[in-house]
Amino acid sequence: MAPTVNRIVKKRKPTAKLMLGGVAIGGGAPISVQSMTKTDTRDIAATVRQIRSLERAGCEIIRLAVPDMEAAKALGAIKLKVKIPMVADIHFDWRLALEALRQGVDGLRINPGNIGADWKLKELVAALKDRPVPVRVGVNAGSLGRDVLKKYGHPSAEALVESAERHIGLLEEMGYSSIKASLKASGVLPTIEAYKLFSKKHRYPLHVGITEAGPLFQGLIKSSMGLGMIFSEGIGDTMRVSLTAKPAEEVRAAYEILRALRLRQRGVEIVSCPTCGRTCVDLKTLVGKVESRLKGIREPVTVAVMGCVVNGPGEAREADYGIASGKGEGMIFKRGKVVKRVKESRLVDTLVELIQKGLGG
Repeated sequence: MAPTVNRIVKKRKPTAKLMLGGVAIGGGAPISVQSMTKTDTRDIAATVRQIRSLERAGCEIIRLAVPDMEAAKALGAIKLKVKIPMVADIHFDWRLALEALRQGVDGLRINPGNIGADWKLKELVAALKDRPVPVRVGVNAGSLGRDVLKKYGHPSAEALVESAERHIGLLEEMGYSSIKASLKASGVLPTIEAYKLFSKKHRYPLHVGITEAGPLFQGLIKSSMGLGMIFSEGIGDTMRVSLTAKPAEEVRAAYEILRALRLRQRGVEIVSCPTCGRTCVDLKTLVGKVESRLKGIREPVTVAVMGCVVNGPGEAREADYGIASGKGEGMIFKRGKVVKRVKESRLVDTLVELIQKGLGG
């Protein structure tokens, strides 16, 4: 990590380490990227297809909604056909959580407070002690208890923290501590404050996100601001970007947020200019072609696509590879140094060939 970044992004706060399947969470492990299926879990084939597409996109943990017993019983068949750890998202019915454990899931997401009578939670904890998996206590602003809302008047950061502590306390009292927590609101500022307050008091690993962030454009901005500020405080062990969009977009956005803060590096970062009166090429189309041709690369590499041969190489000096376009031709450069001058029609092919050669492809 560059020295200038160290002054902005605080050292990650220590948390307990959990294993969710083969993925380490907390304890200094890399921040893991999650998503959630948007298929009907009872449709095994469709759900498997979506999870496999997410695996290709780089998703490391997948969560599935379990609305009824049919969905719970489908989890085992799904798990046999995918590679990444699976988390069952359970609300209200403890029997669904018991069945999910029998089906071999790697983790549960529950709110102990809405499971019902104490004996139901005790039965679930007994099953967890026989087959221990991490439990995420997931608190959302939209589902706080009436007494908590009455006390605080609205879903404030303090309300989120108190609710999380209450739910965690139920598990602790029953002797279960393989816990991670999340405290999410659709508002950026209360979410940030809730995570900061909770992190000061506890060392449970934290799953972070801005819940119900919205459609793609708005959701990306809210999630980038919120998650960026949370991570800059050294808080967070695993993440989801919640978008009303294809789940692969959530994964892509997550890695871009982590890359921007230099917390993880994966795949191709495109650096491109906004264009100006010096631009003599359809740069938007050029950028699209470069991005499409390089989308399968997983190694961290920075590629600049600039619309000006005057300032292009200098402005993108930190890029690993790049194009600086002129009228009818352009320059291919590597780390700020021009290596070739080619016709416009050959710019993308020449760049891709150079990158593949450099990466050993």
